Amino acid sequence: MTHRPTGERLRAVRPHPVDAAWDGRPPEPDAVDPAVLATLLQRHGWQRRGGAAGRYGRWTPPGPGGGATSLLVPVSRAFPDSDDLLGEALLALSRSATPSAREILVSLAVPSDEIRWWRDAPAGPADTAPWTAEEELRGAARRMLIAGALATHARAGYYGARHRRAAAASLENVLVGPAPDGRRLTAFVPVAGGRALAVRLHQALYAAREAVDYRRATGGMDAFDSAVAAGVSHELVEALVALVRGTEGAGIAVAWAPAAGVPEGCAGLAEPVEFSPGDLPVLREAGARYLRAEPSVPVRITGTVVRMRRSGPRGVGTVRLRVLAGAEVPHVRLTLDEDSYRIAGHAHLVGLPVRVHGRLESRGGFRRLSGAREVVPVQVDDAERDRLMKALQENLDCFGEACGGD
Repeated sequence: MTHRPTGERLRAVRPHPVDAAWDGRPPEPDAVDPAVLATLLQRHGWQRRGGAAGRYGRWTPPGPGGGATSLLVPVSRAFPDSDDLLGEALLALSRSATPSAREILVSLAVPSDEIRWWRDAPAGPADTAPWTAEEELRGAARRMLIAGALATHARAGYYGARHRRAAAASLENVLVGPAPDGRRLTAFVPVAGGRALAVRLHQALYAAREAVDYRRATGGMDAFDSAVAAGVSHELVEALVALVRGTEGAGIAVAWAPAAGVPEGCAGLAEPVEFSPGDLPVLREAGARYLRAEPSVPVRITGTVVRMRRSGPRGVGTVRLRVLAGAEVPHVRLTLDEDSYRIAGHAHLVGLPVRVHGRLESRGGFRRLSGAREVVPVQVDDAERDRLMKALQENLDCFGEACGGD
């Protein structure tokens, strides 16, 4: 059995908010919790160096030149000058050249769980990196986020085209920072609407790490079967392969938004999950195992005919449907006998979708329906019928006996 490669080009994650939703101005002091700001400063390596006990702390950025800049952050809002101190601290952050200052402001503006990737890639002369390094890191990170999003919709060893639209839509509000050297990248997953993705990816990464360790210690692959329940899949292990390949090691860490607290069942200070080149053979083996093991799925699909083809005026033909209901894939192809093919053609001409039974095949990424039967037109209301007819008129060049294939 062969499968379509899953390394297709993926749409880029939404750009960093400095270039999109965020205008670069610090949030208003009355919208910032001093405790949250202090937690974020500590998370990003800032050092607390004294301050009036019980009133405010003095924070300096990481690095050898950190002592030249400092922030006064109030402990709480219990004092009259708390808002003034917060406003000055936020303004100083917005003007700071420290890379972490931008990330702290993003986390304050959009309460988010932070997912960080890093790669220990060999450096070139003068600590340079190949120009493709950033693209490779971003591609691996996006594939990993897609895998986590897929696992929030269903549990499967291999998804193929299933749930892809919903998974991609769940990444619309994910914000990403820069990755200038291709070694580090941070994604900000908004708590509102995105926490389930961060939690599932966090759990899946730990399960994948444990399954790899079990395979290397015992030689058994059973742990990968049980890891599917935690969100491990072909898509996730392929993303890990892409992250680790060509490096001396890579890791992923999840830090929970301090404003929202720690999700139920998760550790507050979770250890990073790391993988090495020595894990690659096991990850590749697991990916192939998931491809082989995922079964076909019986479905009843309702869809509109968007393409038809057969070699002559009679006999069997191939039809492509745009799926409206019955399966979490955008399109499927199916082979129909002469009578069913004629029914599909007539339904298409009058602007009606069809309903068909069959099995959604793993081979090809769940894009083909085998054993198609019981093809019948489906009645729709006038508004939907008009919309379908308009789509037909716009795509007449893709209909007919001589239309090209997929």
